[in-house]
Amino acid sequence: MNRMARLAAAVGTLLALTVAFAAPASAHDTLTGSTPKKGATVESPSEIELTYSGSVRLPRVVVTDASGKEYQSGDPRAVDNKVTAGLNGVLPDGEYTVAWRVVSSDGHPIQGTYKFTVEGAPTAPAEPAEPSAAAEPPAPEPSPTNAAAADESGGSSGWLWLGAIALVIAAAAGAVAWLRRSSASKG
Repeated sequence: MNRMARLAAAVGTLLALTVAFAAPASAHDTLTGSTPKKGATVESPSEIELTYSGSVRLPRVVVTDASGKEYQSGDPRAVDNKVTAGLNGVLPDGEYTVAWRVVSSDGHPIQGTYKFTVEGAPTAPAEPAEPSAAAEPPAPEPSPTNAAAADESGGSSGWLWLGAIALVIAAAAGAVAWLRRSSASKG
């Protein structure tokens, strides 16, 4: 076998092994639905329900009115792909922001926000929930230019591909060096 044929065979084998053993690209789960729905006008709900494209864990949900008062009650519960967060009493009329953060099934945190409006609530406003000492601030509002990516955080699959490409290049360079040494020792 001539030198170029051996080099091509070595590079082809390395490339085939890299593709065969490459980890599949992981995609973050996304928010697929909510109750109340984004932008909806509803009577005062008793809870917020969020549905994701996959199982999630470690949920955090913060419901605030326009003045920043919080209305969530207790810790949210995650069961498979649903998160439920109770609300403290009846919400007064107005616009509310739901800020959420969960850990996606691929292990990466994802977060987002959406708004809904309450109309037809009784005139006596509900008392907001007492914020705990260790409470985290609500998730930041997504920028209008990045609204499509509001439900996902950056992933690492791009770095995996760059690493795989670097590995193939290093293997090809090693194969060339090995072939040169092999040819030099024969001649």
